[in-house]
Amino acid sequence: MRSSRLVGVGVGPGDPDLVTIKAARVLADADVVLVPATESRAARDGQDARPGRAEEVVSAVAPGARIVRIPFSMADAAGVTPRRREAWDASAQAASDAFRAGAGLVAFATIGDPSVYSTFSYLAAAVRAVHPDVEVAVVPGITAMQALAAASGTPLVEGDEILALVPLKTGVSRLAEVAAVADTVAVYKPGRHCSALKEYAETVGTDAVVGVNVGTPEQRIVPLSEVESLPYFATVLFPADRGPTGGRL
Repeated sequence: MRSSRLVGVGVGPGDPDLVTIKAARVLADADVVLVPATESRAARDGQDARPGRAEEVVSAVAPGARIVRIPFSMADAAGVTPRRREAWDASAQAASDAFRAGAGLVAFATIGDPSVYSTFSYLAAAVRAVHPDVEVAVVPGITAMQALAAASGTPLVEGDEILALVPLKTGVSRLAEVAAVADTVAVYKPGRHCSALKEYAETVGTDAVVGVNVGTPEQRIVPLSEVESLPYFATVLFPADRGPTGGRL
């Protein structure tokens, strides 16, 4: 009897060319590929709904993949809410159903990296609780901050600089705390906090670079000072203050 595997697969920021060879192979070999879909998409009957970004990447690198959409909640700002818990439970049920139906390899495709602000850790824990013999593995992917750094020509860190990653769902206070001890700061999930983020940038006397839909045909890279609003999945990069010879080389 073959062992069962649940693999979290990072598919990068949205450009299929940035998917690793290993990730593409796992997606092609999987019996089922789970992809996150927002609640509105997941509520519809599959074929008519517009695919999410992860699904689009999977379809590009593994055209024959058997894709199953699972719910992903963006309606709650933070915390383990009933809505979010329901989405996790439904996702775990989809994976469990696949294993019970005989799947040997179930992959979960996530934008970016499965170890960076991904729901894969919750999915893996829920599946392990029901199927303790399932092997869990992770295939890393390129993150949004790496893609933005490359696309904007902004080195993330040089020399002995410190890099920090801050989720901004609850406001800029944590950003200010972290920036006091870090050189380069990447900001995820800025969403509703565009005005506060711009005020913070003005206060500290530095601008930042914003990446929206990085790695897709809709890619937009602009200074923070020039934007009026930010989508939830935008990435903002506050680069280190460097001299002409770079950062502390």
